[in-house]
Amino acid sequence: GALAAKLLAPADGARIAMIETGGWDTHTGQRQRSAAQLKGLDALVASLRSGLGPLWDRTVVLVATEFGRTVAVNGTGGTDHGQASAALLLGGGVKGGRILADWPGLAPAALYEGRDLKPTAALDAFIAGALAEQFALDPARVGATLFPKALSGRAMTGLVRA
Repeated sequence: GALAAKLLAPADGARIAMIETGGWDTHTGQRQRSAAQLKGLDALVASLRSGLGPLWDRTVVLVATEFGRTVAVNGTGGTDHGQASAALLLGGGVKGGRILADWPGLAPAALYEGRDLKPTAALDAFIAGALAEQFALDPARVGATLFPKALSGRAMTGLVRA
């Protein structure tokens, strides 16, 4: 986080940074492992916020994963790969304080293939919308450029403050 802030803070610095963290594939001992991972993520975002200072008010941080977890815990206290997942938008530039989802529920009949939370929104639409709004670009064009083979439809909008 601190290194990313140093690269992003100067007026002629980078405008986009990607930080990848590992250890989220929790097939075993998920409760303890996820707690440690979330503390690390919290520290990373806090150091980015601190390092950016007043620029944080215009910053958008996207936290996402390419796969979800199953609903039910497996025999080793973890979960296996699933379909739906979650993404977070953080930062002073975000129109926050809300959850954007069509909650399908956890009843057995509502699960995808009887084991996973049913996906209701496309991650690519979320990413394209956030990026387009942060940089005042056309959301449809950003979506088509970043995800040319995606069938998700329109980019989500209303994510970032103008």
